Amino acid sequence: MRARTAVLLTAAVPVTLAVATAALKAGHWQLYADRHRIELLPRPRRHCPDCHGRGGWWAAGPNPEMEACGCWADRRELRIRLVPVRDPWPDEPPF
Repeated sequence: MRARTAVLLTAAVPVTLAVATAALKAGHWQLYADRHRIELLPRPRRHCPDCHGRGGWWAAGPNPEMEACGCWADRRELRIRLVPVRDPWPDEPPF
C-alpha cells in the first residue's frame, strides 16, 4: 500500500509541474519565488495588436518615455509574503 502511494505521488509531481507551467504560459504570467515572497507577475501578450508582444511603445517628444501597453500593465500582480525582509545594514549600531 505504501509503495503504491509513493509511486502515485512520484508520478503526480511532474504532471503537476507540467500543468502549472502550461497554465502560466496560457495566462501570460511569470512566476517568481524566493524565501521572502511568491509573485505572479503579468507578461505582455505575444499577439497583442497594439504592442505586438513588446509590452509598450516609445512616446515621441523632447523627453521620450516608454508607455506601457494595457495587455499587461492593467493586470494585477499577485504576491504572497513569506519571511519578512530585514535590513542588512542598520542605520544605528546596536546598544
